[in-house]
Amino acid sequence: MLQPEPAAPELSTHACCSPPAGVGLASDRQAGRQFRPAIGAAELRRITTQTPAPEEMVRIPAATFTMGNPRDDGYPSDGEQPTHLVRLPAILMDRTTVTNRAFSAFVEATGFVTESERYGWSFVFGGLLPDDFPDTRAVASAPWWRQVHEADWRHPEGPQSTIDDRLDHPVVHVAWTDATAFAAWRGKRLPTEAEWEHAARGGLDGVAYPWGSEREPEGRHRMNVFQGTFPNDNTGADGYVGTAPADSFEPNGFGLHQMTGNVWEWCADWFDAGSYARSSAGDHRGPTSGTHRVQRGGSYLCHDSYCFRYRVDSRSSNTPDSAAGNVGFRCVRDG
Repeated sequence: MLQPEPAAPELSTHACCSPPAGVGLASDRQAGRQFRPAIGAAELRRITTQTPAPEEMVRIPAATFTMGNPRDDGYPSDGEQPTHLVRLPAILMDRTTVTNRAFSAFVEATGFVTESERYGWSFVFGGLLPDDFPDTRAVASAPWWRQVHEADWRHPEGPQSTIDDRLDHPVVHVAWTDATAFAAWRGKRLPTEAEWEHAARGGLDGVAYPWGSEREPEGRHRMNVFQGTFPNDNTGADGYVGTAPADSFEPNGFGLHQMTGNVWEWCADWFDAGSYARSSAGDHRGPTSGTHRVQRGGSYLCHDSYCFRYRVDSRSSNTPDSAAGNVGFRCVRDG
């Protein structure tokens, strides 16, 4: 039987989204194992060799928009309020999250090694593991998360799994540090939190989803989230149980696919639940320091019974070295 790890610390309210890297690592840390950052500034400069193809990005126009949640349907501890005006310049943004195919090209060209590969394991949702999978440590406060050795971007559910039939799916098990390295290689960067929210809205204001106010307009699924009873029964009613191809479902008004659901997306900013209340008028830059980086958009594991964060204005975060099977990213360029 799969047993929770009693020594694991209690998780934050965001742990339903993706657990932090420190969970379950007490014995490793006490043994003095050190994991250096995946890549340093000099190495980032060295691998900046690519330029993005125009067709993989769309232009997001300059705008002054209202950032934050005006509906009172979020989590107060996430800091989705107060709403505030933000001025943004035009940018170019990837149409989709970065795919396994694109990340494979990056690794082949640079020899890059991700945080999960350095640690030797990552977090996998237990419902995606086969019934005969060997016993794994479970996070005490969120036992659906399992510590799976040799789980990484090439092996999303552990060493027996492969991405060979998922090259057009979003890459997962990538930490913030991994995402910034890829972005540098492509001559891009991660979006600020404000840039991400403006782009996700697709030109709409005040609504919860990239397409409007209803989650499933006219009964049509518009994103990949957990359907059924979490965490034991995912009916796959939207067509997918794990990740979906990155260009699945209709794009929003700016031409961006899956800005909600499928995988969490890393943003450039440090996370601070009180940052909206202190925001200067028009400023779109986040805090200058912190311990966690922003994640946006929700994932295929979000369910309204425990994690109603598959909205354009919902917020989450994790430590920069953390990775899991539902976390990916997309990139931007100054436009």
